[in-house]
Amino acid sequence: MIEFTYLWVLALLPLPLLIALMFPPFRESKDALQAPYFSQLVEVSGEKPKLGSSIAKRNKLQAIVLILGWLLLLLALARPEWVGAPVEMKKSARDLMLAVDLSGSMATEDFKNAEGAVQNRLEAVKDVLGEFISTRDGDRIGLIVFGDAPYLQAPFTQDRAVVETLLDETEVAMAGQSTAFGDAIGLAISVFQGSDTSHRVLIVLTDGNDNASKVPPVDASRVAAANKVTIYPIAMGDPGTVGEEAIDVEVLKNIAEISGGQYFEALDSNTLSDTYKIIDKLEPELYESLSYRPRESIFYYPLAAFALLFLFNIPLYIVLGKWGARSA
Repeated sequence: MIEFTYLWVLALLPLPLLIALMFPPFRESKDALQAPYFSQLVEVSGEKPKLGSSIAKRNKLQAIVLILGWLLLLLALARPEWVGAPVEMKKSARDLMLAVDLSGSMATEDFKNAEGAVQNRLEAVKDVLGEFISTRDGDRIGLIVFGDAPYLQAPFTQDRAVVETLLDETEVAMAGQSTAFGDAIGLAISVFQGSDTSHRVLIVLTDGNDNASKVPPVDASRVAAANKVTIYPIAMGDPGTVGEEAIDVEVLKNIAEISGGQYFEALDSNTLSDTYKIIDKLEPELYESLSYRPRESIFYYPLAAFALLFLFNIPLYIVLGKWGARSA
């Protein structure tokens, strides 16, 4: 359909008629012969003598061209636009941040892959997390790795292949041997603050307790809750492990409870895979629908018609003028 940006311009259509009514035609003075019987001619013709009584008259073709040209010019000035059919667009309504522990203990080989081969914890995370990322169609995904300190590997993006590639390139202890779990939550919060999405999810995978953070994980989770960030902590390996590599289960549960999330334990690859399936159900895909109608300006069509109309009528006037002269 066609819409006009400045529809009020069409109100100027009767303007030439108003000008013609308000202002009389220009009367051109010409030299004349003096006639002794002028008064008799006036009486016979019924005309009253006037100064400058000669008025140039247009033929019908000129009148049609002028009216049509004025109409085309007004149509161009009204800025017509072709409005297309509505186009529906879907925009992700959620930002999903993944925080992966790369401390030295992630090298522990206590997981088995689908073929039954033994693999370390990080390799298990890569296999299962990569599959999870591939299913998050529409979500904006980010990646944080942490050890002695947290590092942002990928800001929020819908390019899932980039996030998977960056995850595959991670190695155990590349961020240090320790576990700065609380600082990783803090970094995620700062990244979320730069997002305009209200639905925010943080999934944290760790196999140890926090021993390097400047901000305790529980305090960080309170700040996360204030920023509407839901945290899903996943404990990698056996929670019954004792010593320096023991998982602080109570802290992880408190973090999940404070932020409105849920705590999970991943004892093997199958359990880890099931964990992501549960999170998939808890966090279904969310979309914001955006609808718009494409618009294309087409003012140049009436403008081109206006130019062509007068361009082709100039030689036509010349031909008609010569034809009229020959007829005379």
